[in-house]
Amino acid sequence: QVQLLESGGGLVQAGGSLRLSCAASGRPFSILTMGWYRQALGKEREFVASIGRSGGSELYADSVRGRFTISRDNTKRSVYLEMYRLKSEDTAIYYCAARSTQVGRWEYWGQGTQVTVSS
Repeated sequence: QVQLLESGGGLVQAGGSLRLSCAASGRPFSILTMGWYRQALGKEREFVASIGRSGGSELYADSVRGRFTISRDNTKRSVYLEMYRLKSEDTAIYYCAARSTQVGRWEYWGQGTQVTVSS
């Protein structure tokens, strides 16, 4: 089992930035592929970004590419999402996700952290 705990959400003005963190416990962190998803009110959960076990293989949704950066620190068992030039449409609950395989379904989910971007 893996437990995921997100932090860093909040209220920010459009054009601002935020850094989300996700701390993992349970299974060895270095075997986990990590990702971020988000769900806006009334919409389905959508993929934001993912990163491979050793920190490479970054993938981004088209809507955030060039504005968001995913990274990880295996020594701290944490993954991060740095968000720049935020837009009102980035408002959502952001979820951390993990899986023990390089591809496939996400096995573990955090509780989420709210990001609100005011225009």
